[in-house]
Amino acid sequence: MKKTIAAVLAVLLIFATAGCARRADSAEQREQREQVKFRVVTSFYPLYIMALNITDGVDGVQVDNMAGQQAGCLHDYQLQSKDMKNIEQADVFVINGAGMESFMDKVTRQLPKLRVVDSSEGIALLKDDDGVPNPHIWVSITNYIQQMNNMEKGLAAADPQNAAAYQKNALDYTAKLSALRGKMHDDLSNISNRDIITFHEAFPYFAEEFGLHIAKVVNREPDSQPSAKELAETIRLIRGTGVKAVFAEPQYPQSAANIVAHESGVSVYLLDPSVTGENDKNAYLDAMENNLTVLKRALS
Repeated sequence: MKKTIAAVLAVLLIFATAGCARRADSAEQREQREQVKFRVVTSFYPLYIMALNITDGVDGVQVDNMAGQQAGCLHDYQLQSKDMKNIEQADVFVINGAGMESFMDKVTRQLPKLRVVDSSEGIALLKDDDGVPNPHIWVSITNYIQQMNNMEKGLAAADPQNAAAYQKNALDYTAKLSALRGKMHDDLSNISNRDIITFHEAFPYFAEEFGLHIAKVVNREPDSQPSAKELAETIRLIRGTGVKAVFAEPQYPQSAANIVAHESGVSVYLLDPSVTGENDKNAYLDAMENNLTVLKRALS
């Protein structure tokens, strides 16, 4: 009988302890929510890194990334219910623009009062043969700086009490980006062979900025596979023009690039469009610095 009573008391103690733990967790979560006074949600990774820099050290500001890192570029991204809940709780939703977020009609229809900052405003867009704008504007450092300026102004308008802090952070980040851009121009200025082949339409703005010539884009969307005919044409192009390297991306399969390289006798290198990486405010700078190293090795 005593053992039975002891067992019952032990079970009750466990439930009581668990209940206390749940109440404590809830209180902690409430406290965290109360500390967040301004919430920024970005559509995907490069904007998230940008927002981390602009809001660095500003109390009460939280930055969240809607798509996470598994998405890479937002090609045909399908919004999930958790995404809509995330966006709904935002004071500002920052998008890349230029057609990258094909789901925005749904967002604005369901959340008509949502404050949206389009970071592509004022940027001259490159278009493909069909006249469709290329949305990969952030891969150019110059465009990235313009996007950051657009974001900073949008956050300042929505959260004026922190406007000065946002502006200072943006100026500090601009100085770092400008210094890296200058270094890349200097280091790439003496490269004579500027023809490259890529396997995704992510690098036209990057190539334009640094004087590279994209001889061919093998498959324009990263989740598609080139046909045997297209691979054969690419191999013939390399053999006929003296292209020294093909460039794949670390976020996507490199099987097609490996086939082209093996058959044409050139090497495969990885250029990073900075759509995934560490959740660190220096991640974009690190990716571009690494791209410089790769280009110097591949094209020298």
